[in-house]
Amino acid sequence: WGKMERENMDYQQLITFIMEMIGTIAFAASGAMVAVDRAMDIFGVIVLGVTTAVGGGAVRDVILGIVPPAMFQRPIYTTFTSCIVFLILYLKKEFLQGHNRETYDKIMLVMDSIGLGIFTVVGVNTGISHGYVDYMFLLVFLGTITGVGGGLLRDIMAGVPPYILVRHIYACASIVGAIVCVVLYRNFGAVVSMVGASAVVILVRYLAAHYRWNLPKLTREE
Repeated sequence: WGKMERENMDYQQLITFIMEMIGTIAFAASGAMVAVDRAMDIFGVIVLGVTTAVGGGAVRDVILGIVPPAMFQRPIYTTFTSCIVFLILYLKKEFLQGHNRETYDKIMLVMDSIGLGIFTVVGVNTGISHGYVDYMFLLVFLGTITGVGGGLLRDIMAGVPPYILVRHIYACASIVGAIVCVVLYRNFGAVVSMVGASAVVILVRYLAAHYRWNLPKLTREE
C-alpha cells in the first residue's frame, strides 16, 4: 500500500509539474507579446515575460510563508520563452500590423487563457498541499491571485489598463475554476481536479471572448 501511495504521489507531482511548465511558458509568451507590442527592448521583454509568468505565484508563496518563493527555482523557462517570442516578432514585425493583428490577438487570448486556467489550479493545489484543504475562501483566493496576479503586474508595468478589469470575463473565470478545483479535489482527488478545473477556466474565457460576455458596467452620461 505504501508503494502504491508513493507512486500515486509521484504521478500527481509529474502532472502538476507538466501543467505548471505549460502555464509558465504560456504566460511568459503573453507577457513578452505585450512588451513587444509596447515597443520595449529585449530586456523589457524578458522582465515582462518573467513577471507575468511568476508574479502571481510569488504573491501566493508570500501569503503561504514559502520563502524564498518558488519563482527563483526555475527562471530559465520564462527567460528562454520571452527571448524566443521577441526574436519571432522582431523578425516578423508584420504580425503586429494590419490584418495580422487579429491573429496576434487570438494567440494572445489562447496563451493568456491557458496560463490563467493552469495557474489557477496550481495556486489551489499549492494551498491544499500546505494543509489548507478545509479553507475554501483561502484556496479560492490563492487560485485567483496565482492566476491573475502576473497579468495584473504585467499590465501595470506596461502602462495599459489591467486585463482583468477591462476584458471580457477574466478574473471571474479564475474564481469559478478555483471553486470547481476545490470541489473536485474533495471528491475525486488532485489530478482530476487540476485537469477538470483548468479546462473549465479555459472554456469560460473562450466563451466570454467569443460571445463578448461582460459584467454590468456603470456608464457616465455626458
